[in-house]
Amino acid sequence: MVEDEPLILLDIVDQLQAEGFQTYEATNADAAIALLEAHADIRLIFTDIDMPGSMDGLKLAAAVRDRWPPVKIIVTSGRHVVSEADMPEGTVFFTKPYDHATIAQSMRELLKR
Repeated sequence: MVEDEPLILLDIVDQLQAEGFQTYEATNADAAIALLEAHADIRLIFTDIDMPGSMDGLKLAAAVRDRWPPVKIIVTSGRHVVSEADMPEGTVFFTKPYDHATIAQSMRELLKR
């Protein structure tokens, strides 16, 4: 989970853990990359677009696709609507506010692929 808003981060992490997912938390792209480097078991990232730091969520998604091609990617935003052409291949986009059950289902589907 990559989200700079603490309440949103806590909420989605709680919901996903209740669904049985193991989660790691990062508040910016640099922290997310450090987690990916430290935990080879990470199979999916869920990232907001608007974040402080060296890159936004779209740049993070591109970096993850280049460096860790098997990792699945979900991008979200409450300010932007993103087309498939703006994201790495196979990336899924959700607008905020999103439905937690829909996110969990999308994660399950991505992880089956």
